[in-house]
Amino acid sequence: MNSCPAHAMRFGVLGPVEVLRGNVPLDPGPRQRRLLLVRLLVEDGRPVSLDTLCRDLWPTLRPTGAASSVRAHVSRLRAVLDPVRQGRSTLLVSDPSGYALKVPRTARDTALFESSVGRAREALRNRRLPVARQEIDTALGLWRGEALAEATEHAFALRERARLDGALQDARELRAAILVQQGETEPAIDAAEDLVLEAPLRETSWALLMRALYAAGRPVEALRRYERFRGMLATELGLDPSPRLRDLHTAILRHDAAVLGTAAPPSGTSLSPGPGLTAACVHPAPGPATAPFVGRREETAQLTALLSAATAGRPRWAVVGGEQGSGKTRLVEELSARATAAGFTVARTRAGQALSGNRGISPTCPTVQLLDALRQDGKDSAEDEMAREDPLGTVVHELTQAPTLCVVDDLDQAPQGFHRLLRRLARVLREAPVVFVCTLRNGDSPASTLLLAELAQLGATWLTLEPLTAGDVAELLAAHGEDMSPEEAAALHRRAEGHPFTLTELLGLPPGRRTGPQAQVPAAVRGVLHARLVELPDQARTLLTYAAADGEWLDVGLLADVQGMAPDQLLPLIDAAVTARILVWDADPGAGGTGRYRLPELPRDVVLSTQTPSSRQLRHAALARELANRDDTDPARLARHLRAAGPLAPTRIRGSALEQGH
Repeated sequence: MNSCPAHAMRFGVLGPVEVLRGNVPLDPGPRQRRLLLVRLLVEDGRPVSLDTLCRDLWPTLRPTGAASSVRAHVSRLRAVLDPVRQGRSTLLVSDPSGYALKVPRTARDTALFESSVGRAREALRNRRLPVARQEIDTALGLWRGEALAEATEHAFALRERARLDGALQDARELRAAILVQQGETEPAIDAAEDLVLEAPLRETSWALLMRALYAAGRPVEALRRYERFRGMLATELGLDPSPRLRDLHTAILRHDAAVLGTAAPPSGTSLSPGPGLTAACVHPAPGPATAPFVGRREETAQLTALLSAATAGRPRWAVVGGEQGSGKTRLVEELSARATAAGFTVARTRAGQALSGNRGISPTCPTVQLLDALRQDGKDSAEDEMAREDPLGTVVHELTQAPTLCVVDDLDQAPQGFHRLLRRLARVLREAPVVFVCTLRNGDSPASTLLLAELAQLGATWLTLEPLTAGDVAELLAAHGEDMSPEEAAALHRRAEGHPFTLTELLGLPPGRRTGPQAQVPAAVRGVLHARLVELPDQARTLLTYAAADGEWLDVGLLADVQGMAPDQLLPLIDAAVTARILVWDADPGAGGTGRYRLPELPRDVVLSTQTPSSRQLRHAALARELANRDDTDPARLARHLRAAGPLAPTRIRGSALEQGH
């Protein structure tokens, strides 16, 4: 809490209960006495009867001498809080109605917090951004952990804790809004990502994230976040986003600075959306990207061979699968550059749609969308009379004019109409110098099943992009001109799990921040992992907090015990985390069907970063208690948890366990 005059007292409940006289902390005493102090502070000066105190302090098994114990705790608490009183205490008072703690409003951290938030909000309204930032940082600095930490399992604290948690969320949203207004977009994005992870159905937090991403020149990601929230809202509650959020979505599509309250993104920033949105189609096709292209030699060779085969007039199809960020786009960009150099016309669509340069978002039919991607003359296919009369015939005509590479990104996200169009083309195209390359994230998507089955019968080339190897990482580093030892390259490969997108983002960090004790999580990677965590059930996220505290490998039995669950109850939560690509299953190559679950470095770092220090200490303390009851526990492992638990470590096992751990 803030410093105060030597004679003043301050009380804090925004974390473990705290009492200060001036700047000197006072010790309220053991846990039950601290709980009594919290109970009285929650009541805000109103008296609490002796019977209510007994019931609240011992909600399950009330000891025989509960009333006497409360009186003794009150007496000792008075001795700490009001040691030099003359006669009856005016601070911790008693009367026939019960006990009350008479504390001035300004002596409580909750009141100081609310006052600072109010001043920050007023300063933001008046556009005094430095003052608003200072006030909100002061307010949030008062939080030392979870509110009413001693009373987390007690019913009397539920309402006040819910109120304080809501006020904290409001304050953090206010801080993110201030950061956006100050132009500190990356911190604003990080703050908003944390908010949507903790409250995934809170629309205000999603709106802030969309604004922050747009202000950072990342409108595509802003639109994707809207789609993710809209899908989550429909699945969880059967609702649509509010009109206000829909208006924000439209403003981003139109670059409407008046609605967004920010400047439009830098020129050259295109809306190249993901699932459910239209995509840009650029003519001519882009040349090779500036980032080094490593690995994928076999895949590149197979796709390049299709170009050669297509020049003989035989259509060729290829399907490239891989999770988001696995390098599908980079691979087809390399192929597009080679096709352009060989005289091919290159057309691209994303999720089955194209964005015409002069029409904006086009809701026209799939055939017209594909025509817009194919045509080199700039005509609006929706206004072309021939295209209206015979759209499929016009597409076939365009495909037979010259050797053509047609790239369909995110096929599994395209509407059913586009799948039907491709199936018809696969049947009627028999003599055309064309190569279709379709990329998709989920090869098991029901939407793509029929098309993929027909392509399989046509002998389509199938490629699945696996993680890059350690050798590929060394090649990438050399291409970047970095001299890194084999051990350092291996550490970078391990941290990125061979994921091309993650590797590229890690290489954007200073060398000392990529791996090791000072390692950071790149903002873009953090955003992707946050998005995956948000979509998990609450219980699965709780499981991950314990797993992250314990280490890389999952001890399923320990995680079940610490949460009071049977192992078979835990498995669906683990499966959900594996499906979300947070956890991975490492099979044992020496024995079929066996292996272990693992929480990789970057997801673990992100999970840990979403918790307050006191929350992490609670997790370590709970794990330590369970490990202490095991006969085969590694002393060093137990000691590590006890040290990490800090003041929350179980005192009955702390001393001897720490001694053995050394």
